[in-house]
Order: sequence, then structure tokens, then C-alpha cells
Amino acid sequence: MCLRVEGICSVEHCTDPTRCVLSGDQRSCKCATGFYSAHCDQSAQIKVMCGRDYMSIRATEEFFLYHKVPLEALHLPNGSCHAQREVIRETPYYMFRISKEKYLACGGKPLRKNTTHLLYSLTVQSAPQVIGNIIRDPVIKMEFTCIYPYIRRVSLPFPVLPLSSETVMQVDEMDATIHMLLYADHAFTKSYTSAPTIELRDKVYVEVAVTEPADYFLLRVNDCWATQSPQPNSTKGLLHSLIHNGCVDDQTVSFLSLEEGQSGNNGESSTVRYSFDMFRFTTEPPELYLHCSVQLCELDDLKSCMPSCNAISKREALREYPSQGLLSYGPIRIETPDQPESSILTTVVLPVAGVWTLGFFITVLISVAKAGSRRIPKTEAH
Repeated sequence: MCLRVEGICSVEHCTDPTRCVLSGDQRSCKCATGFYSAHCDQSAQIKVMCGRDYMSIRATEEFFLYHKVPLEALHLPNGSCHAQREVIRETPYYMFRISKEKYLACGGKPLRKNTTHLLYSLTVQSAPQVIGNIIRDPVIKMEFTCIYPYIRRVSLPFPVLPLSSETVMQVDEMDATIHMLLYADHAFTKSYTSAPTIELRDKVYVEVAVTEPADYFLLRVNDCWATQSPQPNSTKGLLHSLIHNGCVDDQTVSFLSLEEGQSGNNGESSTVRYSFDMFRFTTEPPELYLHCSVQLCELDDLKSCMPSCNAISKREALREYPSQGLLSYGPIRIETPDQPESSILTTVVLPVAGVWTLGFFITVLISVAKAGSRRIPKTEAH
């Protein structure tokens, strides 16, 4: 966390260097971070909180009133992002709380990164209090930075892992890590810990999500398909499409919400979940590989990130996205009965054979009866 507050103090009372700082010519001084008043002996109780999905900063109401800054004059670089008054343990504070989704919209500085961390920086400032054509009171400025761990991962072009699949996409010089996992339950709490073996028609639950940086992009799954080969573009073996152009291409596929038991949409958040009924190909082997191509969108690009599945135009279907990645998962094995194939043939062939045998027997009886009826009159004629 980095924090800077600009304020003024009285030079004659600036005796404690931990609370105030004199200028080089000793004609002016500034209160150290977190202090105010002419003696710089009052604490603003400034606190910055860096949550997983949000950033916040607060300071006591008295700090701003001392500097004659009303609540409505406080804002972020985007003047529409204002502070809120909140009372905590009987102490009133002025507070900003910004979700990562609104970071850029509120005027956050371009995201910075090094080899280990991502840096989000914002500035709280007060609007100048204009009297006629002059400004008498100082402007308050508070700069703060939230630093989040950043792990750079290297993956194969087409990673095929037994437990999960992961790929790294580069967007505007930023690396985004995306994973794909399979779950055994609709609550997405039990991911497979080994290469899964699933029975036919059982539900398969798939999650594709941006893991780093979290909640910075929207994610859209463009296509998902199953193959008999680990290679997604292999011409060997069979292929079955589940999702195409962001829309359902298999009648058993359903997009799921992050909230349990509700339907969801593709492209509305940084996580996409869907399910499908397990199947197998008509030829051996009894296993398959799942592949998904994905696209990243800016947070303010929700409309174009969500596919229009009711009426996809030819232009949309052929649209090329600059930020796409590919994930592969497998093998997924199909659980088959232990009975040999001959037993299946027996249950099918024997009844048919029985019908033909019975038909032949009836035909013989009818033929014999007809022959007998022709011979009897000849015997009586004698």
C-alpha cells in the first residue's frame, strides 16, 4: 500500500519530524501522512483496504472539516465517483469503496505490473472551493495504491492435463491466466482429482474461468467440442460440437449461473459454467478429450461479449477476436458395462431368430394341412 496526503501546517509548531516535514528553506511545512491541524497532532485515521474484489480508503470526517472540504466536494479522477459518509464505532468517516469492475471507469491509473505484483492506483481529491474568482482553501489530494500478487505462468500451446487445463493469454501487454475444470456436482464443489470416468447420460459440469488477474476481464466461451484425439485440430477420429459461436450446439448443454440452481449466460462475467450429458463416440476408444476456445473482453464491453444466439448474423459468426485462447482437457473416460459384446448380440438376435423359426414352423403346418386336405377326398372317392 502506498499513500500520500498533501496538507499544510504551521511552521512554528513543526517540531516533531514524525508528524510534520519542513521545506528546504524552512518557510513552509506539510503534515506527515495521517496527521493534520496546525500542530500536526491530530490523526486522520486513514485506512486503505485492498480486498479481493474491491479497494477502499477512508479518513475521519474531522480531517476534512478541518480543511473545509465538504463531503460532496470529494471525488476520484472521474468526478461522478463520490465519497460516502459512514459511522464506524461512533466515529464518522468519509469513505470510497471501488470494485475492480469500476476501477478504470472511476479514473484508475493504467494497471502497472512487475514480475511479482499488479498495482492498482487511484487518487482522491477535493474540488477547489471557489469564491468569486479566487480560491483560498487548499486542495486535498490522497493517492493510494493496492498491490496484488502476480504469478506469471508458462503453458503449452495446447495443454492437456488430467486434473485441469490452463492457458495464458496476452492482452495489451498483460498476461491473463485461464483454467478449465470438470466437476462431479452441480454446486461445483467436487472437482475431479484424477482422469474422470463418467457413465453415459451423467451430467458433466464444466467451469472455465480467468484466475489471474481476477475480475479484470469478461470471459466468453466461443466454441467447445469433443474429439477422440488429444489434439484439438486433429483430422483423425470423430468430433462432436457442444458450443459453437458462443451458443448451445448440443441439446443437453446448459449455461449455469455462479449462484447454485440458476441458469446463466455466456460472457457476462470472468467465469463461465455449463453442463452437458455424457456421451461416447461410435468407434473405439471409449474416451474423449474436451476443447474450448475462449475470448477476453473489457469489463465495459458486456454487450458485445455476450453472444446473440437467437439470430446470429453471418458477420457475427465469422467475426475474428484478437484475444483468444485454447484449452484442452482429457482424457475423459466413459464407464461401460462389464458384459461382453456377444451378450448384446444375443439379446437382439435370439428373439429375431425365434420369430423366424416360429414363422417357418407355422408355414410347414399350413402346408401339411393343405396337402392333407387334398389327399382325403381322393381316398373317399374309391
